[in-house]
Amino acid sequence: MSRLAEFRAEKDVFFGSDNDSPLTDGQRKRFKGLSYFDEALELAFKLTPNLVEDSAPVDIPVTTGGTTTTQRWAKISFAIGDQQTTLTVFREEDDGPLFLPFRDGTAGNETHAVGRYVELHTLPDGDVWLDFNYAYNPYCAYNDLWACPIPPPENRISAPIRAGERAYPDALH
Repeated sequence: MSRLAEFRAEKDVFFGSDNDSPLTDGQRKRFKGLSYFDEALELAFKLTPNLVEDSAPVDIPVTTGGTTTTQRWAKISFAIGDQQTTLTVFREEDDGPLFLPFRDGTAGNETHAVGRYVELHTLPDGDVWLDFNYAYNPYCAYNDLWACPIPPPENRISAPIRAGERAYPDALH
């Protein structure tokens, strides 16, 4: 079993049986697993981040109203098919995880309408690893009880990213 397949299997166990799952009790009883795109090796990238100097805190709207505060950490550029794309990576704390909220051409049809998230990992040489096969739906994709950051305009692209989680058919909205 590949590392991605193991990750997905563990996530399905968590969603289907853990009390901390974003699913309601009723959803967990009906749960048969999350839906994923097939692994797309071409949607994993080693990238050199263009760090944002002296980034001021930025407020990002959340799905329930209000905002959450974070900081722009870096810009990353890569190609999706023949389309060059630049997105902003965020970080809440100096040593916190690298967070990429994005909305792509699959949103509202194949994936959650608001967008999805993916975490990046720093590499020893200072580059980052971005693997869209690990893109996931925010918890608000499963029910409206959750507040989720909305991908900012700078992270909305028209190109479809067919990797990671698909829309959840048993969402409560």
